[in-house]
Amino acid sequence: MSNYLVNSLAKKRSIGIKSLAILIDPDHLKVKNLEIILLEAQKCQVDYFFVGGSLILQDRLEESIKLIREFTKTPIILFPGSGFQISQQADALLFLSLVSGRNADFLIGKQVEIAPKLYHTKLEIIPTAYLLIDGKKSNTAAYISQTQPIPRDKPEIAVATVLAAQFLGMKLVYLDAGSGALKLVSEEMISKVSNVIDVPLIVGGGIKDGLSATRVLNAGADLIVVGNAIEENPKLIQEMSHAVHGGNPVELMTN
Repeated sequence: MSNYLVNSLAKKRSIGIKSLAILIDPDHLKVKNLEIILLEAQKCQVDYFFVGGSLILQDRLEESIKLIREFTKTPIILFPGSGFQISQQADALLFLSLVSGRNADFLIGKQVEIAPKLYHTKLEIIPTAYLLIDGKKSNTAAYISQTQPIPRDKPEIAVATVLAAQFLGMKLVYLDAGSGALKLVSEEMISKVSNVIDVPLIVGGGIKDGLSATRVLNAGADLIVVGNAIEENPKLIQEMSHAVHGGNPVELMTN
């Protein structure tokens, strides 16, 4: 299987290039809204689309990915909430292990169930350490997985967890405060985690504007994921893109 995207992210981290991903939850968006987001994303050179959600009640996954493909060649990475959220139309899949919790189903059980199916796809499978961080709002992922988020004022727990994940061979680390979080992952936690890992660091949840994006990036995130804020106001994509790409050397800004 290809390692193109994960190697690209690792290279970007090594030279200080930051990236922006827009999270598309097929259950939240009507096609018209998605078209507006895609037009803005294309103008603003968004780096990646993450597609998925903790709970998808309507089968709009294939429809959403097909529409993204019609508008842009931007890489599409599946961010699955379950084994049903798989599409051959995507480029890659975050093979998530919920290492912040102690529910064996979401550490390894669900992964074992879906591994044979993934083996027969052409998707780039990216082993990803997924940590839920308390964003001061009820979290669908925490509810579904029956796990508790890591307290946002306990960076030492996150550090120990990501070190263990890296020793286990995870290729990405994802700190997520959850959809619509009231509080960002703390800058202290992001900084301390970034300082001890060698793999790219993804941060999402509660990033609502350019200022919050800048804070997260300056703390040490390599890639930020924005969903709710852009669903509500697609024009924010320009502001987010400027915050992410504004400090990147132009000649190095490639996927």
